[in-house]
Amino acid sequence: MATTAFVEFSVVVRPQSNFVNTSYLQQLHSHRPFLSLSIPKSTAALSFTQSQGFGCAIERQQCDRGDFVQISAVRELAGSLISAQGHRFAIVVARFNDLITKKLLEGALNTFKSYSVREEDIDVVWVPGSFEIGVTAQQLGKSRKYQSILCIGAVIRGDTSHYDAVVNAATSGVLSAGLNSGTPCIFGVLTCDTLEQAFDRVGGKAGNKGAEAALTAIEMASLFEHHLKPLQ
Repeated sequence: MATTAFVEFSVVVRPQSNFVNTSYLQQLHSHRPFLSLSIPKSTAALSFTQSQGFGCAIERQQCDRGDFVQISAVRELAGSLISAQGHRFAIVVARFNDLITKKLLEGALNTFKSYSVREEDIDVVWVPGSFEIGVTAQQLGKSRKYQSILCIGAVIRGDTSHYDAVVNAATSGVLSAGLNSGTPCIFGVLTCDTLEQAFDRVGGKAGNKGAEAALTAIEMASLFEHHLKPLQ
């Protein structure tokens, strides 16, 4: 029976520029290798080119029992939460259960303000209910006026299966809006069993989920604007 030689991969991160947090890398190195894989040796002829910030390069080195490929630097992309100044946001808000959605909107607006987003850079669009959020977010995203769309609603379980239908429609609608428009659409729709659970999540013991969704919108706007912006 034929035998197959395997290659063991050890992934190690090394600084490639002055922008790298060296203390963080030292912490990673103290636990290295932090990823180890074995694949057939015949498939190990890999190479990558270095890019700005974090580069990526794979090197092959010989050893007695096989080869191992070492990734000298892994490029990591992330959005910034330092400031959202200059970014534009749209907030789609369901009017149904407005005792809840108004508090979610208030939490989102306060968060945007604390991250230096100007009032004139925020458009609030009201729709009848959570079912209508998706199509509205998609149109706003396709307009290319906004870096991120925040979708706010509240669906509370009742005595019929209507709850499940609306929750499924709202979830898939927001997802489809982001995929079809290319603009991040953030899911900020509460899906609760009781009104008490909803109030807990608009400033009660569970915080304000509108504020949390706004943070996600800020981070995703930064990620797309600085790293994932499509070619025009």
